[in-house]
Amino acid sequence: MNTPNISKEEILNAFRYRHATKEFDASKIVSNEDMEFILKTAQLSPSSFGFEPWHFIVVQNKELRELLKPVAWGAPLKLDTASHFVLGLSMKAPMIKHDADYITRMMKDVKQLPEDVMEMYSKFYREFQERDFNLNTDKKLFDWSSKQTYIALGNMMTAAALIGIDSCPIEGFHQEKAEALLQDKFGVDINKYGLSFMTAFGYRKADPEHPKTRRELEEIVSWKS
Repeated sequence: MNTPNISKEEILNAFRYRHATKEFDASKIVSNEDMEFILKTAQLSPSSFGFEPWHFIVVQNKELRELLKPVAWGAPLKLDTASHFVLGLSMKAPMIKHDADYITRMMKDVKQLPEDVMEMYSKFYREFQERDFNLNTDKKLFDWSSKQTYIALGNMMTAAALIGIDSCPIEGFHQEKAEALLQDKFGVDINKYGLSFMTAFGYRKADPEHPKTRRELEEIVSWKS
C-alpha cells in the first residue's frame, strides 16, 4: 500500500471547487469508471465500530426519478439534470441493535473476529448503546446510524470534487412519504432501512454566481495547548 502523495493545495482546491450544484449539464454523463470510484470511497469510509450501517441506491431509471419528485421538493431539477442520483439509506434498529443478526454477521463473516474477541466486542457495543450514548429508542438508533452514513456522503462528495465532478446533497424531502415510495416501488424494507439523504452527481451547468463564504478558521477552532 503506497503512502498518499496528494498535495495539500490540490485537496484544498477541490474543497473550494465543490459547491452544492443546483442544476447540472444534462448532456454530460459521469463515466461508469468515475462513478464506481466515487462509490468505492463510500465503501471504504469509516463508521462507528466498523459496522457500515448503510446502503446506497443509484437511481438511473427515468420513471423512478419521476416518482421521487412529488416527495422530494428539493430534488426535481437535480433529478432531471444529474448524471447519477444516489439515495443514502441508513439501517434501523432491527439491523444495528447490539443483538441484531446483522451485527453478528459483521463480526463473524466480514471482520472475521475470533469467538473470544467477538464476545468482548459485542459487550463494548452493547455498553456503548445502552450506557454511553443512551441509544434506547428506534429514533435514536436511526439518527446514530445516519451520522455514520453522512461520513460516507462527505467522502463521496470530496472524492467527486477531486476529479472534477460536481455534487449536491439533498435533505429536501418528506421522509415518511419518501420511505413509503421506496418500499412500494424500490423494494426497500423500511423496517430495516430509512432514507437519510439524496445526492446528485454530474457536471455543473454554470459556475456559482457567488464566491464560497465561510467563517474564519479562528472562529471555528479552539486550541488548548
